[in-house]
Amino acid sequence: MSPLNFTRLLAQTVTELSTSASLKGLFHEHKDGDPLPSGKALHEIIELCRAILFPGFYGQSTVNHHTIAYHIGVDIERLYNLLTDQIQAGLCFAEEDREENRILSDTACETHREQAIDLAGQFISRLPNLRAVLATDVEAAYNGDPAAESYGEIISCYPIIKALGNYRIAHELLLLGVPLIPRIITEMAHSETGIDIHPAAKIGHHFTIDHGTGVVIGATCIIGNRVKLYQGVTLGAKSFPLDDNGHPIKGIPRHPILEDDVIVYANSTILGRITIGKGATIGGNIWVTENVAAGARLIQEKYK
Repeated sequence: MSPLNFTRLLAQTVTELSTSASLKGLFHEHKDGDPLPSGKALHEIIELCRAILFPGFYGQSTVNHHTIAYHIGVDIERLYNLLTDQIQAGLCFAEEDREENRILSDTACETHREQAIDLAGQFISRLPNLRAVLATDVEAAYNGDPAAESYGEIISCYPIIKALGNYRIAHELLLLGVPLIPRIITEMAHSETGIDIHPAAKIGHHFTIDHGTGVVIGATCIIGNRVKLYQGVTLGAKSFPLDDNGHPIKGIPRHPILEDDVIVYANSTILGRITIGKGATIGGNIWVTENVAAGARLIQEKYK
């Protein structure tokens, strides 16, 4: 191809990629001064949360009982500032992305700043409870795996703790009404661990996933206490009801409920708004679309 033809090809391609029709629904127009969510900042936020929740295992390795208050104080101050900026960015992004409100006024941005400051403070106040719940998850992972030699090994090595940490952080932000950012945080854990937990799912204490890779937990799942999953388990939706225009109806309960003390073994798929009763066991490689009674043991029939 001659240089002239190549130049024409480039120009034509740029023109086609810049048309309104080509960009519809795929383009977020940035305006000077407007904050945008930052993957780099959110990664630092997660690292700070891990250092605060599990000091010594993450973050400053020289922390001890004499310096822990100092290190946690420094990390929380940094976390508060970063989180305020990112929450504001999420609020601005969500409002700008609405078709009926494409232009965000300076007054609205300032209101979002004040709201972000308040929400960041509320999240910080929930960190002690977050640590308490994550401590039960560490305990469940340790007690559920005879290969584990210490809590420290669980915290340092097991992907479920990283995935659950991100999920529980994201879930609290979602409960506070923060848009977009909770989903980004859980998808970061999905990329890191192979465990996909929607931030809107509700998960009780002493939860664990052995191995973890390939687990999917949908947005409207409700999981009780002391539940254990194995790798490859899907807690998904069976179907998507459509509205009069043929579009999926969003926000309706469509994922399973797992009551307390349920165990689901590897690669089983549980679909729809069904209930797996307290203390039930679901064997591996099973497709479940109907309620399972409390205490039941569902396994494949032996081949004859």
